[in-house]
Amino acid sequence: MKKIVILTGAGMSVESGLKTFRDADGLWEEYPVQQVATHEGWLNDPTLVTNFYNMLRKKCWGVKPNEGHRLVAELEKNYDVTVVTQNVDNLHEQAGSSHVIHLHGELMKVCSSRDVDDPRYIQQLTPDNCEITPGTKAGDGSLLRPYIVFFGEAVPNITVAADYAQQADIFIIIGTSLNVYPAAGLVHYVRPGVPIYLIDPKPVSAGDNVKQIMKGACEGMKDLMKILVP
Repeated sequence: MKKIVILTGAGMSVESGLKTFRDADGLWEEYPVQQVATHEGWLNDPTLVTNFYNMLRKKCWGVKPNEGHRLVAELEKNYDVTVVTQNVDNLHEQAGSSHVIHLHGELMKVCSSRDVDDPRYIQQLTPDNCEITPGTKAGDGSLLRPYIVFFGEAVPNITVAADYAQQADIFIIIGTSLNVYPAAGLVHYVRPGVPIYLIDPKPVSAGDNVKQIMKGACEGMKDLMKILVP
């Protein structure tokens, strides 16, 4: 079975009603990134950061996967599919994708602030229990923090994602401007000759070997399905 690797960014979830962070009316306009998405911001005001992600979680539980998410999951009927996402929502999982690698963390989880990746202290939150009271501690006595890769922190899953990109028979990029590294660098791990498709309504400079479908995630995936599942 051919292997497909799909890299998704904020544009994947925007049609579900989730704001992107970088667009003109995005979340960084309302909440300075330095305050809510850096290690320094966390150390300076963990209550503010905890409440910001509580708010994001409540918003996230109110949205559903869009048709683009569902069509990505549907590819598993014909291909061995790995989704590598820059998004912290769980819409790919909700849509039925069975193998999702999160590069920037997972909004629906919290962890130790002493050792973010210690599996003993990573907790999965649920819709009826998605808020963390500021000051709540993990099992190791440190404050519980969002299981999010803050700006300036290492991206632990990037090497795993790069290994999958090297094995891809088809590489697909959806809803990302390829401006955010290290995720944008994954395209350079794709073997020469492997077809690369990019779905985004705005022009993206991604090289001559990339076939761009200039549509949003839902309409773009419909077009791509006709090519991949004739």
